[in-house]
Amino acid sequence: MSSDISIIGLGLMGSALAGALLKAGHRVTVWNRSAAKAEPLAAQGAVVAATAAEAVGASPLVVVCVLDYAATRQSLEGADLTGRVVLNLTNGRPAEAREMSAWVTGQGGDYLDGGIMAVPQMIGAPGALVLYSGSRPAFERYEDTLAVLAEPRYLGADPGLAPLYDLAMLTGMYGQFAGFLSAAALIASEKRSVAEFTESLLVPWLHAMAAITPPMGAQIDAGDHATDVSNLEVNRVALTTLDAAFRDQGVKFDLLAPLKAVMERRVARGHGYEDMSGLAEELR
Repeated sequence: MSSDISIIGLGLMGSALAGALLKAGHRVTVWNRSAAKAEPLAAQGAVVAATAAEAVGASPLVVVCVLDYAATRQSLEGADLTGRVVLNLTNGRPAEAREMSAWVTGQGGDYLDGGIMAVPQMIGAPGALVLYSGSRPAFERYEDTLAVLAEPRYLGADPGLAPLYDLAMLTGMYGQFAGFLSAAALIASEKRSVAEFTESLLVPWLHAMAAITPPMGAQIDAGDHATDVSNLEVNRVALTTLDAAFRDQGVKFDLLAPLKAVMERRVARGHGYEDMSGLAEELR
């Protein structure tokens, strides 16, 4: 069944969201600060609102995807939110989501926060994931509609959970990129093919190492960092060797140096016998 949905914010992601909903047959109203960005969507059948308040008034579900939470609040100021569900798909912090939820509900609306785990080109295709938290009734009401965009995953009633998990997943991604870029610089220092190294060696190795992370997560939950593999002292020595090798090759160790520093601090405090999972304790 088709729904009336408004999209506020037509950057690359907002436009992708609106396009996927239009393709699925929903009635979509759009608004963007610079009106020219609405033209391609109007050609696909979207209704272009003259103001953000008009867009809010057009639909019971209002999706906001803008630069930050301040822009979200600015877009919604003055609009009648009574009885409307505001779904904020803007990247931000848990504290901001909780503040926004309190403000929206104070205006008579219902609030969902979301974390998009996809790039715009993935929206509406397999592999895209959106994390949601906040009003369960609102999520259940629109779950099937939201499934058009990506796999919907509800995390709980606390609106801060979606941004928390979003930022945690981005943290893991950036950590992976830091390792990849450091490895690439090391291979390139000898003018070897980074693409060949990545495809034939690094990616299979990372897939194998990924199997270690769920048991490591269980160790962190339990606070038990015993290991029968390589402990922190062994890994400290390995990172010291890496640091020296990078310098030998004329490559900066900047992206991995913080890991080495935290590991050295943990070992110095008498935890060299532990698994790598023990480093999580140093970050809290």
